[in-house]
Amino acid sequence: MSEKKKGIDKGWIQTYMLIFIVIGLVVVMAVVSPNFLTTTNLLNVVRQIAINGILAIGMTVVCLTGGIDLSVGSIVAFSGIVTAGLLRDSGLPMIAVVLIAIIVGALMGLYNGYFVAYWNAAPFVVTLSMMTIGRGMTYVYCDGRPISNLPTNFLAIGKGSIAGIPVPTIILIAVFLLASVMLTKLKFGRYIYAVGGNDNAAMVSGINVKRIKMMVYVLSGTACGIAAIILTARVSAGLPTAGSGYELDAIAATVIGGTSLSGGRGRLWGTIVGAILLGIVNNGLDLLNVSSFYQQIVKGLIILGAILIDSKRNQ
Repeated sequence: MSEKKKGIDKGWIQTYMLIFIVIGLVVVMAVVSPNFLTTTNLLNVVRQIAINGILAIGMTVVCLTGGIDLSVGSIVAFSGIVTAGLLRDSGLPMIAVVLIAIIVGALMGLYNGYFVAYWNAAPFVVTLSMMTIGRGMTYVYCDGRPISNLPTNFLAIGKGSIAGIPVPTIILIAVFLLASVMLTKLKFGRYIYAVGGNDNAAMVSGINVKRIKMMVYVLSGTACGIAAIILTARVSAGLPTAGSGYELDAIAATVIGGTSLSGGRGRLWGTIVGAILLGIVNNGLDLLNVSSFYQQIVKGLIILGAILIDSKRNQ
């Protein structure tokens, strides 16, 4: 077999291995749990996958520049609680509240991006700071209490369907398509890959590296605002504990999907498949009545495995 043929086979296996794993998981879950393939359960899975998928898309854009965002869960919580509070008390139109929630997420992402890009601070430290600040702001805003009694038309964003397709899934598809166009068709997307590949070379080439690094965190925050709207509508309330641990799921889906934590390499479709895989695993463990304590262990091992694979690829 020629070297070229071997390269093609290797690339094909890397490209489709995740899909094969997902199909295998579906088959296994269908065998061990009769409830897995029920319509109710599948709808629950796709709605949950939509939230993590949107967050993971934002995380992927950040990781492509060699960064990381640990604050996504707290940004989801604060954007969600602001959404619920405004819907209940402000009298503003729903569309205005939705836009405000997205802007809140974007501004929190701007905080991360500004200090990472213009102060050259470590992304881990900056986003850890926002994770703590955001969670504190959430508790202050609602005094630690859920905000409920939300309008029925708003709840349709998380619970409704259009032509049999859940609204959260439609939103995920829209976000995926927009992000894909940005990364593959626009100059800004090419700059993101260039900065992640070698920021010094990108700077010499005339790319405004600081602006690119700042904007990817703004995009991640925007994704958090969108996910917060879906989550708030899905649970029918703004919860101060919302989004807890979501950063881990987003990072896991991103790395499992093949995006390198060192930057410069990754594709959004892989991230989506990673989110689907995690969604099936989480749902399967719930159906099998596996303790949430053990679920955390399994999720941690999955993340470790994905990181080890990524490290091996970079050697």
